[in-house]
Amino acid sequence: MVRSILLALVVLFALGGGALAQSLDQMRSSGAVGERYDGLLEAREQSAEPFVARVNAERLKIYADAAQKQGVSVDDVGKVYAKEIMKKAPAGTWFLGPDGNWRR
Repeated sequence: MVRSILLALVVLFALGGGALAQSLDQMRSSGAVGERYDGLLEAREQSAEPFVARVNAERLKIYADAAQKQGVSVDDVGKVYAKEIMKKAPAGTWFLGPDGNWRR
């Protein structure tokens, strides 16, 4: 399961390649968006909401595909991705924990 999820994570970053990945890093570095414990983005500024919706839609497609292949829930897949995203996110990225608190 983990191997398939990690492969899908590579695909996720490939889908976010180029301008989207650069924009994501810029948005995270600026604090406009943060990463959530469930593998989705959260808008920290209202102006970032359309961007967050687009990225989350792409992530959810990948999570759903991985969940179906592995016979697990989309939520479980998202939580695995969240751990990998945390490792690769630029310094200064905000993370929303399951307790509702933001941390850098």
